[in-house]
Amino acid sequence: MRNAGVISGVSVAHDRASVQEIESASSDDVETVVARLLACEGVTEAFSLQTCNRAEAYVVTDDATHGRRALEDFAPDVRDGSVRHMDHEESLRHLMRVASGLESLVLGEDQILGQLKDAFEAAHDAGSIGPMLEDALMKAIHVGERARDETAINEGAVSLGSAAVRLARSKLGHPVEDARALVVGAGEMGTLAAKALASVDVSELVVANRTVSHAAHLSREIPGITAAAGLDSLGELLVDADIVITATSSPDYVVESAHLEAAGATMLIDIAQPRDVDPAADDVDGVRVHDIDDLETVTDRTAAQREQAAKQVEAMIDEEFDRLLAAYKRKRADEAISSMYEAAEHVKRREVSTALSKLEAQGDLTDEQRETVESLADALIGQLLSAPTKSLRDAAGDDDWTTIQTAMRLFDPGFDDYSVPDTATSSSRLGDVSEGNHPDIDGESSEDEIPRRVIEQLSDD
Repeated sequence: MRNAGVISGVSVAHDRASVQEIESASSDDVETVVARLLACEGVTEAFSLQTCNRAEAYVVTDDATHGRRALEDFAPDVRDGSVRHMDHEESLRHLMRVASGLESLVLGEDQILGQLKDAFEAAHDAGSIGPMLEDALMKAIHVGERARDETAINEGAVSLGSAAVRLARSKLGHPVEDARALVVGAGEMGTLAAKALASVDVSELVVANRTVSHAAHLSREIPGITAAAGLDSLGELLVDADIVITATSSPDYVVESAHLEAAGATMLIDIAQPRDVDPAADDVDGVRVHDIDDLETVTDRTAAQREQAAKQVEAMIDEEFDRLLAAYKRKRADEAISSMYEAAEHVKRREVSTALSKLEAQGDLTDEQRETVESLADALIGQLLSAPTKSLRDAAGDDDWTTIQTAMRLFDPGFDDYSVPDTATSSSRLGDVSEGNHPDIDGESSEDEIPRRVIEQLSDD
């Protein structure tokens, strides 16, 4: 029986960490993080998620000790209180909470689900995703989709862009409708910010981007954008702007103090990760810099409106998590059963071949007689292994991995190398969670693993 391993996770997120700490934990790109983790002892799979509000990593190892060791240096420059280490069950439940928006700064926001899907695809393309993480991530994505389809968790939810506009309303000192606004960045975050500013009818709205054609495309897509520009004219644009929202994916500061020396009264709201605005810009006369941490008070008010939906999502996660546990336990038992039948089939073929040879020596055998001998052997195996099969499934349901190990050794001494899951994590070793082509998720076993006659016998019990 294969040991499916255990997932370990680590998270540096907005609920515990500052923007600077999240930025520090995201200093390396996802590909570098995954490659480094895969090089650690015992790590067979790795995944990393980086967004404006979080930097996380997950690994699969044979035991939790190797997993914790591999993640020890994930965020070496971040204070211990800002780093959350998660065991197997915590990691799986956390991924479901992240995908459903319960862990977002903006409760129920939709963007995180797309970010999780993108990170999954990137890791899959990099070859770092195996069966354990694939099942876990597919289940998380499924829960995230269910949460939005079946509850109102994202009804009225604000994006970081619209939260930034709300912050501007409360801090600007004059009506936001009279303001001249600048959005730096034409990606997903910049698009959300531009839409939010256009919705309040600011007097002027300019989008600046490194690739001017992208900014121009955005200006055609969103009514209310008055101009598109490149970053080479950023200094002039900042002088004219009252509100600036930055949302690029640049690894370096896009807005520096020198850009703002002649800007006068300007509010900058930096929703990028890593940050777009040099924190020193806040020392320039008339300039005020706000970052994601400052959006907490804005989003807290909107979160209160969706508390009931959040409770429904929590119940949904509990339900899906229980299904996950049950599916995994059944899968573990079925792998043991499959191995047991494989060993028995090997013995059967050998003994049937010997018996048929002896009978042939006593006279010719008809096809019907051969089938009778084969059927007798199959019936004996089915009768003898039916009770152990049931016992193994009961043992898996009770987390009795010692019984499973003992059964494997009794029926086939060749399985001596089978390792028993750590009792601290055995109940949480989940694997078969994705939808679609994974029959074990609903408690059904593959007929390729266990003979059909055994499935029929178990169904009749």
